[in-house]
Amino acid sequence: MRLERYAWLSVAAAVATISLKALAWRLTDSVGLLSDALESLINLAAALLVLSMLRLAASPPDENYPYGLSKAEYFSAGIEGALIVIAAAGIVWAALPRLINPRALDMPFEGLTLTVLASAINYGVAIVLLRVGREHHSITLEADGRHLMTDVWTSAAVIAGVALVYITGWLRLDALIALAVSAHILWTGFGLVRRSVRGLLDPAISAQDQAEVTKLIDEYSRRYGVSFHALRTRQAGARRFVSFHLLVPDAWTVAQAHRLSEEIEARMRAMVPNAAIFTHIEPISDPASYEDQELDR
Repeated sequence: MRLERYAWLSVAAAVATISLKALAWRLTDSVGLLSDALESLINLAAALLVLSMLRLAASPPDENYPYGLSKAEYFSAGIEGALIVIAAAGIVWAALPRLINPRALDMPFEGLTLTVLASAINYGVAIVLLRVGREHHSITLEADGRHLMTDVWTSAAVIAGVALVYITGWLRLDALIALAVSAHILWTGFGLVRRSVRGLLDPAISAQDQAEVTKLIDEYSRRYGVSFHALRTRQAGARRFVSFHLLVPDAWTVAQAHRLSEEIEARMRAMVPNAAIFTHIEPISDPASYEDQELDR
């Protein structure tokens, strides 16, 4: 429930910015401001999707999904990226006719003021989502925060462009700005989709976390004369998984090996957030211990 409240914050921000940007577009009849409003509409759909996927990802493991549903967050990021691509297509559809037949803007000052206010809301919420997403390793909140930050930069470009249209009188600049916005958010959308697909393919944990795990393994190898192999890691949303084989001296009792493995696992969990650790204990001098390092074994 803790992360869901940030999703509700994103929903509230989307509703507020849609209202402000839609009013700005109606006042000015600017296709550039229309493109900005369309992206905010995608923000609302994305925020509602984030809310549902965070709830699903937080579901406890059960007999059908014994590892939980943390990968649901990747679906949210991927669908959000697809929605951004759709928004880009809508902006192009609206901008091309205006590029051919440009029109003067109405009430530009009032429209720009509303857009600045909407951008300030998005900026504040984006900062919060990015911070919380990194702290809790939530790709869903981080993706939503990046999306909102993209919207802020988009709005800044639109505001500058519409102001230039008003100052210079070059009416086609309004449509050109809208097309530039569509290209920018299209790049963002493809990036989110790419990251979502990568997450669904079980990537290893971060290089920093891998380095910490390796350092710990080296420490215990020196201290106790044990050995390790078949080290594997993966991440699924906010969850991390680490598995390895612990090879101990033949003279050790099961209790000794178990105590050491428990100590190692506890320290790994402390250094790798949200990690589940799986250990397989083997005798260090048995040749068979070295024949099961492959994944298929």
